[in-house]
Amino acid sequence: MIVAPASPGFSTTAEALRLRKWQLGPGQPTLVMDQFSAEDFNLIVDDRGDVHVSSTDGRFYLGYFPLGRPGGDGEGWKIAVTGTAKVRGYQMSFDMETPADVVAAAVARVLETSRRR
Repeated sequence: MIVAPASPGFSTTAEALRLRKWQLGPGQPTLVMDQFSAEDFNLIVDDRGDVHVSSTDGRFYLGYFPLGRPGGDGEGWKIAVTGTAKVRGYQMSFDMETPADVVAAAVARVLETSRRR
């Protein structure tokens, strides 16, 4: 059996090369905030209108900064999970124009990975 060598480059279709429509703009922050229950999370709205959410154990933090995070460079969202003595935590940021749907998906995944002790 002889196998024909692959041709150089790539092959595609005209349909695959068509432009996509991408969601742009900040969207509705309630898509993110509606994921938090009052029994497991604390919510604070400060005098600037920024929203801060933390887990009752204090290891999860979400900040929403509609006018940009003070001292940040266009940062609109901040997610942080504090580590333990043996495992480092992590954090992620999204700018003010990141669609809330994208942030909501990230938050949903973080919440899915948490578990009660």
